[in-house]
Amino acid sequence: MTHGHRKSDSPIVPEKSANKTPEGVAESMEERGLTKGNSMEQNTSRTQSRIDVPSALDRIREAARRNKEERFTALFHHVYDVNQLREAYSSLKRTAAPGVDGKTWKRYGEHLEENLQDLSDRLKRGAYRAKPVLRAYVPKADGRRRPIGLPTLEDKIVQRATAEVLSAVHEEDFLGFSYGFRPGRNQHNALDALSVGIMKRKVSWVLDADIRAFFDTLDHDWLVKFIEHRIADRRIVRLIRKWLNAGVLEEGKRIRKEEGTVQGGSISPLLSNIYLHYVFDLWTAQWRKKRARGDMIAVRFADDWVVGFQYKSDAEQFLRELKERFARFGLELHPDKTRLIEFGRFAAKSRKARGQDKPETFDFLGFTHICGKTRKGWFTVLRKTKRKKWQQKLKEVKAELRRRLHDSVPEQGAYLKSVLTGHMRYYGVPMNRRSLSAFRHHLQWLWWKTLKRRSQKHKLTGARMRRLVDTWFPAVRYYHPYPLERLHV
Repeated sequence: MTHGHRKSDSPIVPEKSANKTPEGVAESMEERGLTKGNSMEQNTSRTQSRIDVPSALDRIREAARRNKEERFTALFHHVYDVNQLREAYSSLKRTAAPGVDGKTWKRYGEHLEENLQDLSDRLKRGAYRAKPVLRAYVPKADGRRRPIGLPTLEDKIVQRATAEVLSAVHEEDFLGFSYGFRPGRNQHNALDALSVGIMKRKVSWVLDADIRAFFDTLDHDWLVKFIEHRIADRRIVRLIRKWLNAGVLEEGKRIRKEEGTVQGGSISPLLSNIYLHYVFDLWTAQWRKKRARGDMIAVRFADDWVVGFQYKSDAEQFLRELKERFARFGLELHPDKTRLIEFGRFAAKSRKARGQDKPETFDFLGFTHICGKTRKGWFTVLRKTKRKKWQQKLKEVKAELRRRLHDSVPEQGAYLKSVLTGHMRYYGVPMNRRSLSAFRHHLQWLWWKTLKRRSQKHKLTGARMRRLVDTWFPAVRYYHPYPLERLHV
C-alpha cells in the first residue's frame, strides 16, 4: 500500500517538478513513453504470481507518475516476494565471479527454490545481513586500474530486486537528458542527443567535465536524504544503509567507509543516478531556465556529462556555480579533465577570424567529437573512435592471441571475428569508417604476426593471409544511422 505523504520543502529540490523541466534538446529528442497500469497499489497480492510482479510495478509507476509529491510507505513486500527474487536471480550474469562467500550462480541454482524461500524469510524477519564486497581491479586505458566490487550472489539478488522496485518510482522523476543505466536508453541515445543538440541549437561553447572519483566520494547521508524524498518505507532505507555500510574486503582486511558506493553492485547505477538527479540534473534544468541568457543543452550518462552553451559568459558562470554546488554535496570536478572549449557551427569561423587554429575536440562515451562538414559544406559533428580506446583493445587482443597461439586457425579466426564485430557494433557510426578500417587493419596485422610465430619454417604468403582475412573478417559497416534519422524516428 502506498500513502500520499507530502514532502516537506527542501533546498535540494528545485521548485519545478521533474516532469515539467524546461524543454531542451535531450528532453525533446528523447521523450520517454509512459507505462500504463492500474492506479491502486494496495490491490497487489502479497503472494503474487509471476504475471502479477510486473503489474504490481506498473501500479507503482502509475502512482509515482500521478502524484510527484507522493512518498511510498509500503514497498518492501515487493522486494522479498519470491517471484521478484526469482526474476532478479534469472537476470544476473551466469559467469560472474563470486563474492566473499564463493557461491556461484550455478551452485545457488541447484536448490534455487529452497534458497530463495530462505532468503525471503530472512528479509521478512529482518535477519538478512549484507556481506562485505570483495575488491577487484580492472585495467584502464591510461594504464591505471579501476577498482570494482564483487558482492555475494544473495546481495546481488536482493539489490536487483530492490533496484527494480525503486526504479518504478524514480524513473518517473528522472529527466530527459539523463541516459545512463536506464531502461530503453543507451550510450548511442546520449551520443545522438548530444550531436543533434550541437547541430540544431546555437551552441558555441562546450563544457567537457569529469567528476573526480565519483563512486568513491558519494556521500551516504545525502544519498539517503535524496532517496527519502520519494521512499518513506524505513525497511527499504535500512536495506540500502546495510549495503552502504557493509564495507570492502581487500587483501583479507575489511574496510568501512563513510562515503562511496562500490562499482559492481546491482543497485549502484541506480543509486548514482538518484544522487546526480538531485545534485546535478534538477539544478542544471533550473539553471537553464532561469540563468542562461542563450541556448543551453545538457547530456548525462552516469557520471559522464557534457553541457553546451551559446555564450561563453554563461558557460563560465555555470562552471563557477557548479563547483560550489558540488562542494556542498562532497563532489569535486577533476581539474585536469574539466575544459571549456569553443565548439559548434560557428567555432571554426570565429577562431579563423582571430587567427587561431581549428576548434579543439572533446571525448564522450568512447568517441572523439570534432567540428566537421558534410560533402555539401554543412556543419556536422564528426565522431571518431577515441584513439586510446582502440589502442587498449588491441593490447588486449595481442595478449589473448599469445594465449591462443597454438589454437587452430578457425578457432583464432572465430575469436577475431567476434572482436571485430563487437567493435563495429559500438563504434560503427556514420563518418567513422577511417577509424574502423584502421582497427580492422591492425587486427589483421596482429593475426599475421601470431601465425608467423607458430613456425619459423612456414612461410605465410600474402595471398593466403588475404584469403584468411576475407573468410573471417567481416567488412567494415555502420551499425547506427545518422543521429537525426534515429531521433526523428
